[in-house]
Amino acid sequence: MIFILRAFKQAFFLIFGFNREFYGVIFLTLLVNATATFIGATIGIPAGVALSEYEFRGRRPVLVLVHAMMGLPPVVLGVFFVLLFSRSGPFGFLDLLYTVPALIIVQVVLAAPIVAGFTYASLEDIDPRFGLQARSLGATHLQSVYVKLREARAGLVAAIIAGFGGVVSEVGAVMLVGGNLKGSTQMLTTYTVQEMRKGNADLALAAGIILIIIAIVVNVFLTRLQAGKGQREVETKGVTGAYIHG
Repeated sequence: MIFILRAFKQAFFLIFGFNREFYGVIFLTLLVNATATFIGATIGIPAGVALSEYEFRGRRPVLVLVHAMMGLPPVVLGVFFVLLFSRSGPFGFLDLLYTVPALIIVQVVLAAPIVAGFTYASLEDIDPRFGLQARSLGATHLQSVYVKLREARAGLVAAIIAGFGGVVSEVGAVMLVGGNLKGSTQMLTTYTVQEMRKGNADLALAAGIILIIIAIVVNVFLTRLQAGKGQREVETKGVTGAYIHG
């Protein structure tokens, strides 16, 4: 118990002591995770929509690939990208290994299939009559898809949260591709591992506590954003209905 209290105390000093090095680690973590989640959602949501709403050649194999990527061990992905970005690899000329862009790329590849898979599952759970009803009222196919997306908005938020959770907790791939270079590619997860290896368990636990706080804040923000949007839509519909009936 004393050890845990000391870790919380250490986390307090790390945050409010304004240690430039540690704040650099936090900033890089937020930058990489936010960028990777945004790009992953930008790719994953349309991909999930396409898999759910459109029939095309190769759809089934693509869906199997997406589901396989959702459960792929990240460290295997890290090894794959190290081979790609190493000097002897096919993309070695880009000199991306042990850089921030490499961290973002590997995390996008982790996040996009998760977002796509959750988006697909969310749309598959929607009653198909929503889309058919919209089409019967003169909506185009894209407009009917939009209707289903609005109905599945809670699932879409869950998809983004899951994508963020996948990248914010990643260690193996980030360690391999980024190299955990101090002041350059070191993130909270790799910082935690490093301090634990050095025997600084209190620092490792403190960094872990801060990482958990970041994850909770982001999840609460996204959930509240979705809930607030849903409430505004209900209020708008209520006002519109009262106006029409009045």
